[in-house]
Amino acid sequence: MNIRECYDTIGADFEDVLSRLGSESLIQRFALKFIDDGSYNELTEALAEKNAEKAFRAAHTLKGICLNLGLKNLYTVSSDLTEKLRGRELDGYEALYERVSEQYKITVNALKSVE
Repeated sequence: MNIRECYDTIGADFEDVLSRLGSESLIQRFALKFIDDGSYNELTEALAEKNAEKAFRAAHTLKGICLNLGLKNLYTVSSDLTEKLRGRELDGYEALYERVSEQYKITVNALKSVE
């Protein structure tokens, strides 16, 4: 699958990113780097440690990266989690984190299939 097909598969906004980055190859380069980004793992670790500050920063970083890459579905759920954690309170984050995890796996699996 090419990068454009990947974006279509995961409901991402390829045309928006193309208008900003200017080339399909640049989008592919940055999108594939997302696979190795540590934000999601940092979020998972912070939540396991019950570290609300670290969790907020990781969720906020993940949200920003997704916005820049046009990963709309993952952006939306990570934005929701970021807002939940903004007050540095962990109460009730679980359902939002599950949605982030689900979209993260969908996104990464799709990106791994890009040739």
